[in-house]
Amino acid sequence: MQTATLNTNKAFDVHSVRKDFPILNREVKGHRLIYFDNAATSQKPQSVIDALVHYYTQYNANVHRGIHSLAEEATAAFEATRDAVKHFINAAAREEIIYTRGTTESINLVAYSWGRQHLAQGDEVIVSGMEHHSDIVPWQIVCEEKGAQLKVIPVNEQGELELEEYRKLLSSRTKLVAVNHVSNALGTVNPIQEIIQLAHAQGALVLIDGAQSAMHLDVDVQALDCDFLAFSAHKMLGPTGMGILYGKKHLLESMPVFMGGGEMIKEVTFEKTTYNELPYKFEAGTPNIADAIAFKPAIEYINTIGKENIRKQEDLLLQHATQRLKEIEGLRIIGDNDHKVSVVSFVIDGVHPQDVGILLDNKGIAVRTGHHCVEPLMQRFCIPGTIRASFAFYNTVEEIDLMVEALQKAVKILR
Repeated sequence: MQTATLNTNKAFDVHSVRKDFPILNREVKGHRLIYFDNAATSQKPQSVIDALVHYYTQYNANVHRGIHSLAEEATAAFEATRDAVKHFINAAAREEIIYTRGTTESINLVAYSWGRQHLAQGDEVIVSGMEHHSDIVPWQIVCEEKGAQLKVIPVNEQGELELEEYRKLLSSRTKLVAVNHVSNALGTVNPIQEIIQLAHAQGALVLIDGAQSAMHLDVDVQALDCDFLAFSAHKMLGPTGMGILYGKKHLLESMPVFMGGGEMIKEVTFEKTTYNELPYKFEAGTPNIADAIAFKPAIEYINTIGKENIRKQEDLLLQHATQRLKEIEGLRIIGDNDHKVSVVSFVIDGVHPQDVGILLDNKGIAVRTGHHCVEPLMQRFCIPGTIRASFAFYNTVEEIDLMVEALQKAVKILR
C-alpha cells in the first residue's frame, strides 16, 4: 500500500503531499478542485483507499466469530486499529476504545447509558454556546426525561467561551460538562484543560467533543484527564461511518449497555443475559469492519506527516486567509480571535452566504454555507449562517488567493 511521501525528518512540501490525495487532481465545472470544506470531512490519502480495496478483495469476512483464515485476518486488522487509536490519544488501555459510527453516536452512547443511569431530578448538565447539535440534543432529551437542567456557557463577541460565567454555572448539582475542544463553526480552540479541572473540582465528569481537534491538535486523554472523548475518522483522513468513544475504564464498566445483540453478550438464555467485557459490551452486531480497518492507515499517515508539520502549514493558511479576506469590503469574520485552528467563518454585508457558495462552486471552490449545525451560536451573533472556509495541510496559499479573487467577483455580482 502507498504510504505518505514525507516523514517528520524532512521539510514539509505541500506539493509532494498533494500527490497522495487523488481527488485533488479532479476538476469541478472546468476548474481544478479547491477543497475548503475540511471541517465537514477531510479528503483521503491513497493509503486509506487502498486499505478499503485490499480488505474487500483479499480477506472480506466477519470478525471475532470465525476460525477460518479470512476471519482471523479480518479480526487481526480490525483490532490493530483499536491499538493504533489507543496510542494516538494515549489511552491507558485498549478496552477504553469503543468503536461507533461517529462522534454523534459516541455522544449519544454516553447520554443514554451514563446519563440515564446517573442523572436525576435537580441535577445539571453544562454545555457551551458553541456546541454542535449532536452535543446539545442528546442532553436535552435525557435532561427532560430525568428532570435535570441544561445550562449553557455563553460565548463572547470574539467567539470565545466566557470562563468566568462557566465558573459561576458550576455547582454541586453539576454532574457532567459536555463541551467541544474546537468549534466546528468558528475554529475556536477552547481552554479544555482548565474546563476539565474546574469541573472535576466540583465532582463533575467531562465529555469532550474532539471531532475538530483530533486532526489538528495533540490530544492526550491521560494528560487532559477527560472522562470521555468522542471523535470521527472521516474528519482526520479516514473513512466515513467510523467513530471512536474513549472512556475511562471504570466508568465504561459501570455503565449499562447501549444496544443489545450479537458480540455484546457472554451468554444468552430466555431467563437472563450476561454481557461481554469491554470494549465489546458496547459494540453490538456486525461492526463497520472495512472502515475500521482503513482508519489505521489514516492514523499512520498523520503520524508520518507529523502533527507539528500539520499545524505549521495550517497556521500559515489560516493567517494568510484571515489577512486576505479582510481586504474585502463589508466582510466580517465571525470568531476573530487568536486561539483557532484553520477555519475562517465569515459573512458579507448585503450578500446571502448560499449565493456566495454557489458562485464559488462555479469556480471549483468548495466551501460550506449555512448554520453548520450550530443554530444557537448563529442566533447569538444574530446571523442566519456563515460562509466557512476550512483548510487542511494539503491546501495551499495559492488556492486561498484564488478563493479571494473569486469572492471579490462574487460580491460585485451579488451587490
